[in-house]
Amino acid sequence: MRVSTRLLGSVATVVGPFALLAATPVAAHADAGPGLDHLTITVADSDNGSDGTYELECSPAGGTHSDPGAACGRLDELEAQGVDPFAPVADDARCTMQYGGPATARVTGTWHGRAVDSSYAMSNGCEIGRWQQMEPVLPATGP
Repeated sequence: MRVSTRLLGSVATVVGPFALLAATPVAAHADAGPGLDHLTITVADSDNGSDGTYELECSPAGGTHSDPGAACGRLDELEAQGVDPFAPVADDARCTMQYGGPATARVTGTWHGRAVDSSYAMSNGCEIGRWQQMEPVLPATGP
C-alpha cells in the first residue's frame, strides 16, 4: 500500500486509500461486493448465556450471530448518524465510576472495507454506554 504526503502551503495532507475511504459515502459501500462486511464477535463473562464466538456478515446479513439482520441494521444506523461504531472511548472522556459487570467482547474483521479490531468492557459509565450503543451486535447484559 502506498501512502504519500503533499505539502499545501504550510499544511501537509496525507493522500492514500484512507483519504478515499473517509470521503466515500456509506451508501456507496452497500454494493461493493460479497465478503466486504465480515466480523467475528467474541463475548466472555456475560453471565447471560451469550458467551462464545459469532460470525456476522452483512450485505446480505448472515453468519452465526443470533440476529444478523438487526446487528447489521444497527451498524448501518450508527454510521448513518456519523458514529464510528468501533471507536474507543476518548482518552479525555469523563466517565462515571460504576461497574457494569465482568462481560468483555472483542470485534475483529472488516467493515465497509476497513479493518476492525475493537474491545469492549463494562468497566465504567463510558464503556457501559459504548457497549449498549452496540446492542444487538453485542448481547444485552442488563437485567
